[in-house]
Amino acid sequence: MTIKTALITGATSGIGKATAQLFAQNNIRLILCGRRSERLSELQKELSKLTDVTTLQFDVRSKNEVFNAIESLPKEFQQIDILINNAGNAHGLSTIQDGSIEDWDAMIDINVKGLLYVSKAVLPQMVERNNGFVVNIGSIAGKEVYPNGNVYCASKFAVNALNKGMRIDLNKHNIRVSAIHPGLVETEFSEVRFKGDTEKANNVYKGFKALQAEDIADIIYFVVSRPYHVNIEDLIVYPTAQASATILNKD
Repeated sequence: MTIKTALITGATSGIGKATAQLFAQNNIRLILCGRRSERLSELQKELSKLTDVTTLQFDVRSKNEVFNAIESLPKEFQQIDILINNAGNAHGLSTIQDGSIEDWDAMIDINVKGLLYVSKAVLPQMVERNNGFVVNIGSIAGKEVYPNGNVYCASKFAVNALNKGMRIDLNKHNIRVSAIHPGLVETEFSEVRFKGDTEKANNVYKGFKALQAEDIADIIYFVVSRPYHVNIEDLIVYPTAQASATILNKD
């Protein structure tokens, strides 16, 4: 069986880290991408016992960093079979009139432009081979706008649209494209959104069982491991306690 190589952005925590761990257990060669070099090194050390691993430290907001990093890959990692566009963030939870422009820039630069930069750096080789798989990690915020979600929701609606556009444009090149849109997942996400306010972040997940990063990793692996003629193109995943972006059954 040919060993596949996967590039995962945002691999140092949450869904990205859980996906890397599951892929390693299934003998997928890994290119782990993130901003935090110490975490990348720790994860590489852990997963190198299971598969071949290399790391790339860059910020997806910088197109130069993205292209330079991916162009620097060792020869054995240069053929990327699976791209997991996972890097993303939410900053703040304010009304549109009170929102921070810096927060808006961060969300648009990472969630939209970052996804585009990484995809642009990887897709040409997939097109040349007429083979590859792109999985874009969206959010229910890309399906439904909720109070104070404004710009974050807009960025994830853009991911949803880009996913559809990719699938149409890459169809003739035999490239599979899929999006997974999770509801509430218990990761560092809320801590980032509330700018390090741990109490606020923890309250988000109280009173119900949230999705875990490993739950989404299981789904990502299921999607990428289907026979090549099968493309699971769009999945929304909620915890059982969640019925919509704003309806949550808490104890």
